[in-house]
Amino acid sequence: MSIFKNGIFIKSVDKMENRPEKYLNEVLFVGKSNVGKSTLINLLVNNKKLAYTSSKPGHTKLLNYYLINNSFYFVDCPGYGFSSKKGKDYIEYGKIVEDYFNNNKNLKLIVFLLDSRHEPTEDDVDFFNFINNYNYEHIIVMTKCDKLNQSERARILKNLTNKLGDIDDIDVINVSQNDRNSIENLSLLISTFVGEKNGTR
Repeated sequence: MSIFKNGIFIKSVDKMENRPEKYLNEVLFVGKSNVGKSTLINLLVNNKKLAYTSSKPGHTKLLNYYLINNSFYFVDCPGYGFSSKKGKDYIEYGKIVEDYFNNNKNLKLIVFLLDSRHEPTEDDVDFFNFINNYNYEHIIVMTKCDKLNQSERARILKNLTNKLGDIDDIDVINVSQNDRNSIENLSLLISTFVGEKNGTR
């Protein structure tokens, strides 16, 4: 049974001065476009309709706030690595992300999503390095693991180390929408950072 039973969309934000008035702990979901951020949020709260998903990359343009269990927020960040307007979109993306990361006392965890079927791209590496410039807790979630065979699953950590360097002190979680246990394990880990049910970390 899901720990996160209640999920409500609150608002979309284009700048931090417009964030929800009620300040609560936040879990930020980041990753390249179409990696599965919105899908993962829906799986965590067991509600397919909470966060809008699209087969087209670049659908999420704003920071979307979802109130979870009436006690903290999931924040769905726009995806990087895809731009229909090229330079303009990248500039706007950089502004909203840097604004969000700057002295955000409510940010308790960054969930960094990567596609398990491929090695991290240059954009993935750049964003990972960007995260590491800030003193925020973060974990790596490998999505779409249902599409991998056993040998491909074994290569995940090697691929990460080759591209991202030393990740020994970072939690790496493999998830699949067809494996509810993997979603529940991720829920338990997230709960330790926001103080849900299993205490604070």
